[in-house]
Amino acid sequence: MKNSIDGKALVYCEGAFNTPNGKTAHGLVRFTERYQIVGVIDSSYAGQDAGKVLDGKKNGIFIFRSIESAVRELTDMGMLPRTLVIGLAPDGGRLPAHAKATLQKALDMGWNLDSGLHDFLSNDKGLVKLAEENQCRIRDVRKTPPREKLHFFTGEIEKVDCLKLAVLGTDSAIGKRTTAWLLVHAFRKLGLKAEMIGTGQTAWMQGAKYSMIMDSCINDFVSGEIEHAVVSAYKNEKPDVIVIEGQGSLMNPAYPGGFEILAAGRPDYVILQHAPTRVEYDGFPGYKLHSLQEQINAIEIISGKKVIAITVNHEGMQEEEIIPACEAITQETGLPAFDVLKYGATELVQLLKTKL
Repeated sequence: MKNSIDGKALVYCEGAFNTPNGKTAHGLVRFTERYQIVGVIDSSYAGQDAGKVLDGKKNGIFIFRSIESAVRELTDMGMLPRTLVIGLAPDGGRLPAHAKATLQKALDMGWNLDSGLHDFLSNDKGLVKLAEENQCRIRDVRKTPPREKLHFFTGEIEKVDCLKLAVLGTDSAIGKRTTAWLLVHAFRKLGLKAEMIGTGQTAWMQGAKYSMIMDSCINDFVSGEIEHAVVSAYKNEKPDVIVIEGQGSLMNPAYPGGFEILAAGRPDYVILQHAPTRVEYDGFPGYKLHSLQEQINAIEIISGKKVIAITVNHEGMQEEEIIPACEAITQETGLPAFDVLKYGATELVQLLKTKL
């Protein structure tokens, strides 16, 4: 059994698994060093294997109908956790009203709660009282650290002398974090030292050692926190390559992320994640997705660096459509295109190795 930072955890994702609003759960099901994931709660897929539902590959993580059924079965298996993790990532980061009863049951059993939502559970007096009575912890990952612990941009990043890659996207909830992890793991498999810079709550929950949570950071400190994470990873780990997770997209009307990553993270190259079947920005009907070429041009003008490859999110596609879609992107942009989630990151990493 692999070691984990915080032990066994059950993931709450009622009504959202295998949808864009379940991306935190998806990340934890695919990979985490922070927890040993023992199951997922979502009645829509009860009885099924989470890996099979998500990626077509069984991973032994069972989906339960409710916390009660999870407790019964996990107790019989000797796999009862001590933490319930909120795996929801809805627009606006709000906790659905129906979720509270499950959270209360977890605290009643003495379980810890970990949440990456904007609705801070530690602000709920009833939940806090239950946690105190049962001697357990409520941890809000998205709470902004005290100002005295935050960093301004200094320019020290210019001393970072290794390959820096940013995985940006043409939209939010498009797979940037998953692609970044797959690249890190593929580099490590080749014997290279690679470090992930997490910029969202899910990467932190997956155990990214060097992280900042961009969308809950005070604006004046965002660039400094990105720089500090990159510089710390470089100084402490002496990596061959650093991969920076993107947020939102440059042109997304609600989540215009990426500017600070380009300006402060100062990547040598950008990998751009794209879903060919999307025509509108996720969650915002009527807001047409800017073309792939427009988004490439924007990144390159802002950063002065090249987009070196496109990584494809195959949502809404049949397997036989993926390779033709990659070929069409290459024909349109002149850039190589890869579906690393479906076919692995080895081929892309071989290309990136030439830039070391």
